[in-house]
Amino acid sequence: MRILIVEDEVLINEDIAMILRQEGYFVVGQAYDGATALDKINTQNPDLVLLDIHLNHALNGFEIADILNNKYKIPFVFITSYSDKSTLESAKSLLPMGYIVKPFKKKDIIALINIISFRISQTPPSLYFSHDEINQSTIEALTVKEYELLKDLADGLHNEEIASKHFIALNTVKTHLKNIYSKLEVNSRSQATSKLLRKQ
Repeated sequence: MRILIVEDEVLINEDIAMILRQEGYFVVGQAYDGATALDKINTQNPDLVLLDIHLNHALNGFEIADILNNKYKIPFVFITSYSDKSTLESAKSLLPMGYIVKPFKKKDIIALINIISFRISQTPPSLYFSHDEINQSTIEALTVKEYELLKDLADGLHNEEIASKHFIALNTVKTHLKNIYSKLEVNSRSQATSKLLRKQ
């Protein structure tokens, strides 16, 4: 399981990363602020994000969690030292898969992540091939961004909607699609989508 850690306290971030690596989990990145977190979410394609609620920068954990839910559909765990009613109610409304409460014990993190890893593994397979799976049949590997745009095509989004979703120019979308078609050796949206869909 690919895990991204978003925690602005460096020692805590490093402690969690060390615990996860010792347990055999793949830490794809460590972020100390919201902007870096969003960049790593976009480029590293994590399976799970461990997310501090109170980041000392422009974006807080609640805002990032909302983006994870609505744009990326990536599950997350909140890291927090706050247990007041208001914070907990706000956190619960965003439907995290769990909580890591500071100060934490190593065994508690391991138990939580092991449970979440099992839950994710039991989720029915996606209708779409994963990024790694689809790259096994391409003449050149799709980038993470190209894979995300390919899923947008399969979801029926128009070029303008894709541009808005990813905050990129319309011409950039067209360039990405041209590259995707070339790598998949197809000539149309429908052909590209058929490469992504698992046969039912």
